[in-house]
Amino acid sequence: EDYVLNLVFATRNPAKHDLEDLSQLIQYGASPRATINLILASKARAFLEGRGYITPEDVRYIGIDVLRHRIILTYEAEAEELTSEDIIQRLFDCIEIP
Repeated sequence: EDYVLNLVFATRNPAKHDLEDLSQLIQYGASPRATINLILASKARAFLEGRGYITPEDVRYIGIDVLRHRIILTYEAEAEELTSEDIIQRLFDCIEIP
């Protein structure tokens, strides 16, 4: 759960997670509801994989699909032709896996 919380919090305040460069690219981050839905979707994937627990790989597998429409990018991001998927991938690459 800490991993999911850190991912979602990083969309709202990237600077607190040493992602200052993303602060200029994200206008609005994911809401607390995104945390709930990301956990639920990760649990569903774990179930389909035959496990009763989620792993960071489950979160990464489903995370882009859950978060892509919950992050609003700035005009700067659009000018750089970045998508929400690009930003989420950068979050996955930078947020430490517990």
